[in-house]
Amino acid sequence: MTARFKFPHRRSALKVLHWSMVPLLIWFILVTPADVLPFGQAAFRIHSLLGLVFVTACLLWTADYLRRGLASRPGPKLPPWARRVHQGMHRALIWGLFGVALTGFLLGLTAPRLFMAGGILPVAPPLDLPRAHDLIGRIHIFEFYLLAALAGAHGLFHLWRHLHLRDNALRIMAPKILHRFL
Repeated sequence: MTARFKFPHRRSALKVLHWSMVPLLIWFILVTPADVLPFGQAAFRIHSLLGLVFVTACLLWTADYLRRGLASRPGPKLPPWARRVHQGMHRALIWGLFGVALTGFLLGLTAPRLFMAGGILPVAPPLDLPRAHDLIGRIHIFEFYLLAALAGAHGLFHLWRHLHLRDNALRIMAPKILHRFL
């Protein structure tokens, strides 16, 4: 008898994806490539590998959204303005994640040399376009920090829902082991 692999439910998979991206987002807010370079090539390679994991998660989430739409629905206790904010914020986060991945690819494409994500995966064939590379680098950084601010606003929005509306918004996305604390 063979064991059959069963994929987890969509919401469970998205919870894992969601919570695995939070520490990566915090890492990239606090640590830049210039911060890890003094620690040597191995540290830079690890930082780059974390970037590859983050981008893979971004693309998986975007693909899931394009295939099936948003997984969440606004709760019944949300006022009309908050329903619009809820939907818009989630869409903006997903497209922002995709945008960060896209500008990272464009950085590799316009680079003077081949970028290797995590030292294992070529990002894109380098075209050596210094002005475009500089511009895309600025956009990539701005976009990432804008996404981080949006993610912070997203967290505050769900905290407000949980505490003010008492609709258990945090319990929906938290692992079951933490439900007793919420």
